[in-house]
Amino acid sequence: MIYLAGPLFTGAEQAWLRSLKATLLEQGNEVCWPFDLFKDGQISDWGPIAPRRIMERCKDALDKCSHVVAWIDGAQVDDGTAWEVGYAYAKGKPIHALRTDSRQSGDTPHSIANAMIEGSCLTISRSIPDLCNALKR
Repeated sequence: MIYLAGPLFTGAEQAWLRSLKATLLEQGNEVCWPFDLFKDGQISDWGPIAPRRIMERCKDALDKCSHVVAWIDGAQVDDGTAWEVGYAYAKGKPIHALRTDSRQSGDTPHSIANAMIEGSCLTISRSIPDLCNALKR
């Protein structure tokens, strides 16, 4: 099962990841998307313990998945996505990243992303079809 990591804070981010999830499902993959781990209103009902519960639920889902797909667009990788990549790497899970952002990012002239993220990823694809091909290998 794939754990689909990426920012979920805007409607645009949610729509894009929902579409990526659909594509991954069409390719025959099982997908765990953190957005689906929570019911409407549940996070606000948790009050001050919400951050811990969110982290624990996502960590538990990562533990159950065989690998991770991480969307790493942006000037910097989303901090929650970076945590998920680091946790998955520490657990020995393969990580396939997707970066459609054309901006230069990272620590060297040849970098695609931050060195810690880039070094943790088995592959970094620049398009959804390339990601799907990487997942088939």
